[in-house]
Amino acid sequence: MFQAGEEVLIVSCEDDPRAAGRTGRIVDEVAPGPLTDFRWTVNRIGILIGPVLCHGSELQSTGR
Repeated sequence: MFQAGEEVLIVSCEDDPRAAGRTGRIVDEVAPGPLTDFRWTVNRIGILIGPVLCHGSELQSTGR
């Protein structure tokens, strides 16, 4: 389970494969639900990559 503002490594991303290998920050204040297909919103990935939706299995906490 991730928390809002937590930095994560995007291992893979079905929503936008360009995000794989980059870090970003979790946006969601609560655990994702059916509206987002249970995917987390990740932002601050890069200048040319907007927020993406990633399954929890596609993310890894960096501990920051």
